[in-house]
Amino acid sequence: MRTIRSFVDRPLAIGDTFALPEATGNHLVRVLRLEVGDPCVLFNGDGHDYTARLLTREKRGSAVEVIGRHVVANEAPLRIALLQGIARGEKMDLILQKATELGVARVAPVVTERTEVRLDAERADKRAAHWRGVLASACEQSGRARLPELLAPRALADFLATEHSTLKLVLDPIASTTLAQLDIAPSQSICLLVGPEGGLSERDLAAARATGFTGLRLGPRILRTETAALAAIAGLNALHGDWR
Repeated sequence: MRTIRSFVDRPLAIGDTFALPEATGNHLVRVLRLEVGDPCVLFNGDGHDYTARLLTREKRGSAVEVIGRHVVANEAPLRIALLQGIARGEKMDLILQKATELGVARVAPVVTERTEVRLDAERADKRAAHWRGVLASACEQSGRARLPELLAPRALADFLATEHSTLKLVLDPIASTTLAQLDIAPSQSICLLVGPEGGLSERDLAAARATGFTGLRLGPRILRTETAALAAIAGLNALHGDWR
């Protein structure tokens, strides 16, 4: 039987009693039809699942009591950071959702030369809040108890100057290196740079190579941005990670 897990953005400890966020409470009570005394599972991103029971069943502010805690040990051994050129609308949501399910540890939305989405400070804050919700929902579904770290959107040059992963890869359809040719240790930290719609420009690629990125080719066909990142992450897991 599938376990229904709910993310709550607050500290959790055995014995805690508190009112659930309205959306979470409504889902448990109105959608899942939980009754007073029924169990549920909460997590807050600290690496644990928390067993709780429903104390009150209200339209707003249903309360729970935390009664148990256990470690969730399902994080990917490959520490993959995804530097994703910001894609439009649902494409970006899809990338974030599936990358989380595939086990990425960190996500950085990148503004590249060909990025079509322009975010001022207010819009960037709203998008970041929306993206955090996408990550949390993907963790709920996939069983992860740690949310990927989500960095604030920045220009590609800013990320390149501060990225310290031991293996840095940039997807490039004309590169010579393939996934099978990579020599990767089981616990290695990997940074994967993927362009937006339209791909990375020559200047973007040159800047990445100048800071230690190796070009990576995913076969003979050109993949859309929402396909490329997920294919690369899945391939890394299959050849070098926890799918072996």
